[in-house]
Amino acid sequence: MGLNPFQQFNGGKKNDALVAGFNSGRLDYERMNGYISEGIPQRIVTDKVLEDFLIAGLLGLPIDDDGYTSHQIDMIEKWYESGIEKYDPNQSISLFEILEENGILIH
Repeated sequence: MGLNPFQQFNGGKKNDALVAGFNSGRLDYERMNGYISEGIPQRIVTDKVLEDFLIAGLLGLPIDDDGYTSHQIDMIEKWYESGIEKYDPNQSISLFEILEENGILIH
């Protein structure tokens, strides 16, 4: 029932919880990835992906935005910039030292 982006969801046949969950999930997806009717992007943005970009900004790491649509990049930039605003080079150096001591290298 969710495969055709132009089809209206008939909530009369299902219970309220299903309708609310379907609508909520679709709204979350479209907020981060654009309208389904415009096609499914090569890469999907989720809350976890956005958190990864926030952390990359916090640590001052470069990001890879290949494969994302312009709508997705706009969303990603907001999260990344939010991380950059909180970026503290001293914290990053300390974190990298701790990671290196534990055999984890960041490139």
